[in-house]
Amino acid sequence: MKTYLTLGLALTLLYSCNSKNESSEASTSAEDTTNYTHSTMEESNFTKTLPEGEVKLYRLKNANGLEMDVTNFGARVISLYVPDREGNFEDVVLGYDNIDGYINTPNSYYGAPIGRFGNRIANAQFTLNGETYDLEANNGPNNLHGWPGGYHLVLWEVEEATDQKLVFSYLSKDGQGGFPGNLTVRMTYELTDDNEFKIDYEAETDKATIVNLTHHSFFNLNGAGNGDVLNHQMYINADAYTPVNKVLIPTGEVAPVAGTPMDFTTPHLIGERVDANFEQLQFAGGYDHNWVLNKEEGNPSPQLAATVIVPENGRKMEVYTDEPGVQFYGGNFLNGEKGKGGKNYIKRGAFCLETQHFPDSPNQPNFPSVVLNPRETYTQTCIYKFSVES
Repeated sequence: MKTYLTLGLALTLLYSCNSKNESSEASTSAEDTTNYTHSTMEESNFTKTLPEGEVKLYRLKNANGLEMDVTNFGARVISLYVPDREGNFEDVVLGYDNIDGYINTPNSYYGAPIGRFGNRIANAQFTLNGETYDLEANNGPNNLHGWPGGYHLVLWEVEEATDQKLVFSYLSKDGQGGFPGNLTVRMTYELTDDNEFKIDYEAETDKATIVNLTHHSFFNLNGAGNGDVLNHQMYINADAYTPVNKVLIPTGEVAPVAGTPMDFTTPHLIGERVDANFEQLQFAGGYDHNWVLNKEEGNPSPQLAATVIVPENGRKMEVYTDEPGVQFYGGNFLNGEKGKGGKNYIKRGAFCLETQHFPDSPNQPNFPSVVLNPRETYTQTCIYKFSVES
């Protein structure tokens, strides 16, 4: 039996500017972009010796000038440069200017893969095959994103590194964070000439366990640190979501979005209804919920989950996944800390779209299963596709 979970984070960066002057300076050709870099990241700021090994910075770049910096510490996306409708490239993910920022801020998930279980598990506990497993409570009474020293804080092995591809692997040992089984994770980041940043996951275990991997880049299509994201127009391909209680644990209900501020089946600005008098938004201080994605029956390929557009600059991001859900987090808990370039990351200064299985699935029998058994393979792919609207 294969378990298909798609967290392959494929960010497809499609630079297609349909403006009147397609042949003007706003157009960026391969010849124009291969000999320079957008990034201001210094390699020396991401070089460090840890007990586990060497921290390094890797730069991926395609023929169209799209560019991404990645560190093997937490396999984090440090920067991601995409164009607007005028051809201006901007870094659209939050993060820090040096590796110490990531090491010294363990509660920060900027740009990281999340595991062994993304999102929340109620009371930091679950039962599997008659055995109860106690996890670390790191989010009130609950477990959030696996464990306090999760996949965002470990040194991943780099098996392959080219100008457009990184292949990572990590052995999550039996009992780590309270989870059973030795889980071997393999993850590929690829920046293709079709302008895709694609992440594929595979995982295998030697003992029955639970797995729910996801990716946690914080996006601002105005540019990282350039104000809030309330001017972003959001579409989510979901007719239902999973309501939560006061500590953001799903109640088990799958509720329709129709007639509520959770309805993004027609596009709305993020800021349009975020402060509405609606209990679910009040519980979370805004958007921080799982949407139950509409799926085409019998189609195992990644399907459209969400689209985000900034009307003012034309940047557009589409998210594709083969997972059943997506967590839309609106940056409610950002508190003004300093990030790259000394910019402050203010409340609602970013959004996340984390493709995933549903929160607290191990304790919710009516949710899709997250159990992985020996001799099964967990796989997942997620695509973030960028383009420009004229």
